[in-house]
Amino acid sequence: MKVRFAVAPGGAAFDGERFVELVEQLEARGFDTLWLSDIPMGQSIDPVVGLGYAAAASKRLRLGANVVPFGRSPMILAKTLAQLDRLSDGRLLLSLVPGLDQPNERLALGIGTRNRWKLIEDIIPLLRAWWAGEAVSHQLEGFVFDDVRVEPLPVQQPLEIWLGGNGPQALERIGRLADGWLGAAVTPAEAGEACRTIQRNADAAARTVPADHFGMSLAYGHTEPDTQTYASLRQRRPDVDPRELMPVGATGLRDVVGRYVDNGVTKFVLRPNRPPETWARELDFLADTLLDLQT
Repeated sequence: MKVRFAVAPGGAAFDGERFVELVEQLEARGFDTLWLSDIPMGQSIDPVVGLGYAAAASKRLRLGANVVPFGRSPMILAKTLAQLDRLSDGRLLLSLVPGLDQPNERLALGIGTRNRWKLIEDIIPLLRAWWAGEAVSHQLEGFVFDDVRVEPLPVQQPLEIWLGGNGPQALERIGRLADGWLGAAVTPAEAGEACRTIQRNADAAARTVPADHFGMSLAYGHTEPDTQTYASLRQRRPDVDPRELMPVGATGLRDVVGRYVDNGVTKFVLRPNRPPETWARELDFLADTLLDLQT
């Protein structure tokens, strides 16, 4: 199985110079992927905008994004992502996420009290149909598509859709609909059980999730985080040593990643728990700690 490492700037505020540095340094050092997250109510760079720049500024770096599919027409979303895949010559990686449910986020995105995951489930078949070159006739929450096609098509056929979530409903959804899983806030042992559950759900749906399509979004630190961070982790998962969810130091990070790999997780989105002084120095640390594990 192929072990791959992505690096994410997290929810840091927009900073054009630092973003350019991150793209350049990731490409130069041989990391697999730049990963951006869609935070509609936040200050971080929009993933479509950021990856559009990165597509032009790199040759081999893959371009990953957590994308919130609400607040725009699914047809426009399909067209935008297909063009991004073409601009990058098939380097786009995609995970659909429901957003953070921040104050006023639902109203700003136009979804009100509707079930966000149900909307994602309704959108996924439309995206897949458009990316396969099919004409779509469908009505969805105020949108009417009458024999509508999207062109040009993405380079990747299929352009994969990954999903996240750790609960029983999420794992069932992933097995039934998704091409891969990007988990978070679970231990290596729990991740292994999640992988097995997804595979069972995929079998029940007469589908296949490839064995190397299981990933983990993993925060890490160089030193012990502040008490508030640990308190937040303990509140979220009181039954787990917080160092399993946010490893500290090179030894701790390498150990936790190794245990995830032993449990079937091979794709990692790494994000420092504090903004780095420089991305060059931060990526030196990650390269020295983990990059020899990338296959």
